[in-house]
Amino acid sequence: MNIAAKPPADDTEPLLTSGRRALGIEARAVEGLLARIDDRFVEACRLCLGCKGRVVVTGMGKSGHVARKIAATLASTGTPAFFLHPAEAGHGDLGMITRTDVVLALSNSGETPELVMLLPHLKRLAVPLIVMAGKTDSTLGRAANVTLDVSVAEEACPLNLAPTASTTATLAMGDALAVTLLEARGFTKQDFARSHPGGSLGRQLLLHVEDLMRSGTAIPKTSPGEKLRDGLLEMSRKGLGMTVIVSPEDCVLGVFTDGDLRRTFDKQLDVHSTLMSEVMTPNCKTIGPRELAAEAVHLMEVYRITALPVTDEHGRLVGALNVHDLFRAGVV
Repeated sequence: MNIAAKPPADDTEPLLTSGRRALGIEARAVEGLLARIDDRFVEACRLCLGCKGRVVVTGMGKSGHVARKIAATLASTGTPAFFLHPAEAGHGDLGMITRTDVVLALSNSGETPELVMLLPHLKRLAVPLIVMAGKTDSTLGRAANVTLDVSVAEEACPLNLAPTASTTATLAMGDALAVTLLEARGFTKQDFARSHPGGSLGRQLLLHVEDLMRSGTAIPKTSPGEKLRDGLLEMSRKGLGMTVIVSPEDCVLGVFTDGDLRRTFDKQLDVHSTLMSEVMTPNCKTIGPRELAAEAVHLMEVYRITALPVTDEHGRLVGALNVHDLFRAGVV
């Protein structure tokens, strides 16, 4: 088996220096954008907010890769968007742009031929054009309704050739645009969840407590006047590691958990004579059925508990769940 040899010890410092230099240049490039969040940025936001169609994001080469990411971020945060490959646009894909759209074009030089070719078509449709460019006084910059300056003092590439800091700055400006639009639209976690139904993220954001909770006869519950023995039997039958103590109206008064059971045994209380009201934990944590399952995970982590009663808006018991239910659903 071949094992890659470690670089010579005297190479360590140059490697570290090079990596730190690259990150420093890119950090300064992003920091330089702060002063450019100005009236032009506001106008770009207004064009996107007023768009009745979609934001068509386009770019070539490395800018094209960044454009794809910006389009994906916009689409997942409440601004309908898609990526248009400018080289394909001249072969039929121009039909993807409609009069209700806004075009966001990325070009460091502002002279990318494939993007410049789009200008007459956009003019005919009267489609607003937002440009992110490293050179604002360029063909694209002058043709745009709004040009956002994403120029950088230098690339992280030591040859100052490979797009590095410039693509990072463009991506950061795209993120700033997407996040600003998200906040302006009042986009919520629930809205975000509807755009991310797959994978663990989707499970965390789409699943609600009511989707996972035990209900009906599966809920462990006991009245405060019952004996501790009866509460233990209920815990054993339902297998949630707790029983909920409720009033005659099913309002939650407290819980009795495995932890309470250990403390009860430490006190050597008689299970046949001790009442549940004497050993329960009052003012327990509860959660509503329409809360996200991820919020149940948060409560359990913060308060170091493994099960939760589920209550309606009047404090009545409607369900229960424990950490194993969350594990099975893939939320944890």
